[in-house]
Amino acid sequence: MAQTLCIEILTGQDPALGSFLRDIAGLRIEVFREFPYLYAGSLEYEQKYLTTYTRCPDSVVVLARDGEEVVGVSTGLPLHAETPEVQQPFIEHGFSPHEVFYCGESVLRRTYRGRGLYKSFFQGREDHARSLGGFRWMALCGVVRAPDHPRCPPDYAPLDPIWQKFGYQKHPELLTHFDWQDLDESSASPKEMVFWLKALP
Repeated sequence: MAQTLCIEILTGQDPALGSFLRDIAGLRIEVFREFPYLYAGSLEYEQKYLTTYTRCPDSVVVLARDGEEVVGVSTGLPLHAETPEVQQPFIEHGFSPHEVFYCGESVLRRTYRGRGLYKSFFQGREDHARSLGGFRWMALCGVVRAPDHPRCPPDYAPLDPIWQKFGYQKHPELLTHFDWQDLDESSASPKEMVFWLKALP
């Protein structure tokens, strides 16, 4: 890893976290425009959404920076601090939201992929969850797209093998829907999301 690259771990209790929200918002928009999310986002909405992490003292944000530039970010917070549509599938299947730590998302600029930064993202979130205590599960989710989706690029490689490598297993029974506007849509529409789980030793 280049010497200019560094990993910084912040929590919702860190005053410095707010100063990174605009950079994180811009990076999310950049990366989530790619398949499979195809997300047509706005800085205003993204910055508002990210205040979820500054309002929750137990949240974690793992930053990857190249010098002063934010090139990657991975987020997480206790499931009980998330929205009802995130919590509901777990409640319906007998999980306590107080025992699940939810990994919001990991985004990494394309030119920095393949350098081992994902390992730092997963490790940072899992170590933080362990430090809080009381969590039995780590959870993350991904969008469900048709295999023959017309905007799927020929070189697309799903993240499933990476998530499996880090010990996460898909749970098709844990489904929810998030609304956002695809690049080729005129308004937001519901997107099916499936959760993955890992037991936290």
